[in-house]
Amino acid sequence: MLYHVRMDVLLPIDMNADKVSELKATEKALSLKLQEQGKWRHIWRVAGQYSNFSIFDVDSNEELHDILMSLPLYPYMNVEVTPLLRHPSSVHDDDG
Repeated sequence: MLYHVRMDVLLPIDMNADKVSELKATEKALSLKLQEQGKWRHIWRVAGQYSNFSIFDVDSNEELHDILMSLPLYPYMNVEVTPLLRHPSSVHDDDG
């Protein structure tokens, strides 16, 4: 199942800089692992914002939920999820 996910990160202004660095490093490591597994298919930065648009390819709503909840930055995110289906007019065989 494919999902379009927008993640907006809202870190507290007064958060300790070392804590921010630690969270970002841990988040990046998990993101890379999920991308290598094919679960986190694509990630794009939103210019000028601490946000991203991502495509996840997972087996269920529950798996996506568990992945998102496991992200170290999740407590500081606003997340918007849109389920995706292959369009019948698509000429691509690998977009489902």
